[in-house]
Amino acid sequence: MKKIISVFLLFTFIALSGFGCKEQPVPYKTSLEIWGLFDNSHEYSKIFQSYRETHPFVTDVSYRKLADETTYKRDLINSLAEGVGPDIFMIHNTWLPEFKNKIVPVPANLISEIEFKDNFVDVVVDDFYVDNKIYGVPLSVDSLALYYNKDIFNAAGIVDPPKTWAEVDEITQRLTQIDHYGNIEQSAIALGTYENINRSTDILTLMMMQLGAEMSDRNSEMATFDEPISINGVVRSPAKDALEYYTAFAKASQPIYTWNRLMHNSIDDFYEGDTAMMLNYAYNYEVVKAKNAKLNFGVSEVPQFSLDQIGGQINYANYWVFVVSKNKEEKVTKEGLRITNDMRTSEAWQFLKALTFPTDEPMTFHNVVNNQLFSLKFENDLTELYLKVGDKPAARKDLIKKQLQDIKLKPFATGNLIARSWYQKNSKDIEKVIGEVMIRDVHLGRSSVSEAIKLAANRIARLMQ
Repeated sequence: MKKIISVFLLFTFIALSGFGCKEQPVPYKTSLEIWGLFDNSHEYSKIFQSYRETHPFVTDVSYRKLADETTYKRDLINSLAEGVGPDIFMIHNTWLPEFKNKIVPVPANLISEIEFKDNFVDVVVDDFYVDNKIYGVPLSVDSLALYYNKDIFNAAGIVDPPKTWAEVDEITQRLTQIDHYGNIEQSAIALGTYENINRSTDILTLMMMQLGAEMSDRNSEMATFDEPISINGVVRSPAKDALEYYTAFAKASQPIYTWNRLMHNSIDDFYEGDTAMMLNYAYNYEVVKAKNAKLNFGVSEVPQFSLDQIGGQINYANYWVFVVSKNKEEKVTKEGLRITNDMRTSEAWQFLKALTFPTDEPMTFHNVVNNQLFSLKFENDLTELYLKVGDKPAARKDLIKKQLQDIKLKPFATGNLIARSWYQKNSKDIEKVIGEVMIRDVHLGRSSVSEAIKLAANRIARLMQ
């Protein structure tokens, strides 16, 4: 195979150089280093091998997993400031405002706006096509889905998982079991509180968006979720409606009461078989399986308030993308060639295009020393190699079509097509405000729903500024 590739490259070089009339591509050898947080190096081994064997000027691509989630962002920022960081690294989809001045967007002649929009789901375009530039590319996008216990459903005669929140309400009243002392023996769904529900802030945000809330304004960098909207002449507050609904699941006075702050963590309670439903991401599917291999559960699409709700069907996205660092100490290859930042970032983005875009047709590359073009054909789609190892939902539309036939991935793949996110600054602090000021304080009766929303919006506005 290497001989075939070598011959192919030789003819390509000759064709593109005009049989000696133009400057021949200058050979050189360089390497690329990638930093990430959750992936393990074996998930990239076949990808890196394929790229090294196909690309003539990249000798090595390495991946370093930073194990500590609490210090990952700080370690990145410090290393980038010192010029010793990675060539490529992963950031959360909400981190772009914090890293925008530390990364390099895609060269305009490498990936076009149309190519980007045609290949990736809308949420990726909304998040990373900014100021007419592309700042990051993902391999996978994750979105919320409904996990449900099939045995509990079967015992209650419930055939299908709920598609709307109205159906969730009805099922909740059928499945919740409370003893004579007021203790919840069986919960229908993990909703209503903050600390013991995994990704509770994402779930509340999903509800606000489904009810029509615009969470923020990128131009003014202001939180806007507290603003009312008019539906058919009726003025409503999506944030108020969502917060009242969400916390009702943890209020003993409500007919849908099914959860409280004394329960186990939502994932634990679900795999232990004491909770019938929970909302969660695809990355927790294997967590549930590992903790209880005998649990008979399924996954369905996330419920909507109605099938014709304002803004259409909406899910919430949570994902990571690859970006290219702007500055790094220049290095000199064994051949004595100085690899400048422009050369390094060009090679990094060429690698990311091969990694995340379809490779069914030959892909055009360029020699960064003298800008000579050449074509490479990969045997495998590198994105598919990655997704198959981790069994993860796709970010690319063409691969989502394939995953719609996969019983495990279909709910997440479908969710990715309607997933949304929102512009944030200091996303970790914003999440804490939503969780503590809105969910926890309302649940504990420390403030009214209206007061909590107003206070949270003000605090988030200050964080955004």
